[in-house]
Amino acid sequence: MAGKDYYSALGVSKTASQAEIKNAFRKLAHKHHPDKGGDANKFKEINEAYQILGNEQKRKQYDQFGSSAFSGGGGPGGFDFSGFQGGNFSGSGIDFEDLGDIFGGFGDMFGFSGRSSGRAQSKRGADMEAILNIDFLEAAFGATKEILIDKNIKCEKCNGNGAEPGTKIETCKTCGGRGKILKNQRTIFGAMQVEAICPDCQGEGQSYAHKCSKCSGTGIHKGQEKLKVKIPAGIDNGEAIRLSGRGNAGLKGSPSGDLILIIKIKPSDDFKRDSYDIYTKKSISIKQAILGDKIDIKTIHGDVVLKIPEGTQSGTTFKIKGKGIEKLRGSGLGDHFVEILVNIPKGLPRKDRKTLEELDI
Repeated sequence: MAGKDYYSALGVSKTASQAEIKNAFRKLAHKHHPDKGGDANKFKEINEAYQILGNEQKRKQYDQFGSSAFSGGGGPGGFDFSGFQGGNFSGSGIDFEDLGDIFGGFGDMFGFSGRSSGRAQSKRGADMEAILNIDFLEAAFGATKEILIDKNIKCEKCNGNGAEPGTKIETCKTCGGRGKILKNQRTIFGAMQVEAICPDCQGEGQSYAHKCSKCSGTGIHKGQEKLKVKIPAGIDNGEAIRLSGRGNAGLKGSPSGDLILIIKIKPSDDFKRDSYDIYTKKSISIKQAILGDKIDIKTIHGDVVLKIPEGTQSGTTFKIKGKGIEKLRGSGLGDHFVEILVNIPKGLPRKDRKTLEELDI
């Protein structure tokens, strides 16, 4: 293929899907962004490649005719600005909303993201992870646990708004309550007017005379929260429970993050678990192995009687159906498996030895 190799520019094969092309572009755009110390020329190259390959119609033309099919029609950096109308790249094939924060808000940088130009997006609280230790039987049958979590909580003095109670809250004079201001910024495409977070109100659109003395104006402070957590029956070691809105509180009344509890199950002295099945071992005598017997087996559901047939060999495993763990994402129960170990005695009395010799077994 003559001309530029757009597939090589993005590091993808000619059979790559649109999702793979988009993911490759996102990674390279982050890596080569000039504001992050990247190579501006490389950044232009990958943008040009994505403009073509990210549009199925243009990709077909490129696959058939090569990059020469697009020569002379591109704007700076390989972008075709001819499709730009009223804030939308109707012909570019690039979804600026989907590209996220490659430019720290790709669409916002150019003022055509389609989002409201009002206040900055809320500063949601961070998610949290914690380990929750539970017993073997609590995991098998479920339980309710009460836990105490150290985290950022909403300031109860200012109710999360950051202002000292009684202080007058006013509209920010710098941005007029929008939370954003317009400023000139140099980009790889030249000088452009872009929106930026208001430096005075930090995007809130409001100002107040005095910050809350308890939280220093953040609306949050370090604290503890007591929670009751329902452990579902059948949960396994390493699985997680997500509690929405129970993580760190957000700044200035923004939503809280989530709390993710990683389950750690304490080992049992009596039972071993594999998924929803239980495994145990049981020793029997030679007599029981030879003649057969009925023995009691301890399960998580209580004792059950297991019939040992005549001539059972050591190492034989029996399944007790439905005596395992309740299935977390299904119906029914796992099974209980018992491995039989025949106890071979040592130092038999002479009479017993003679009896065995006479049996010739």
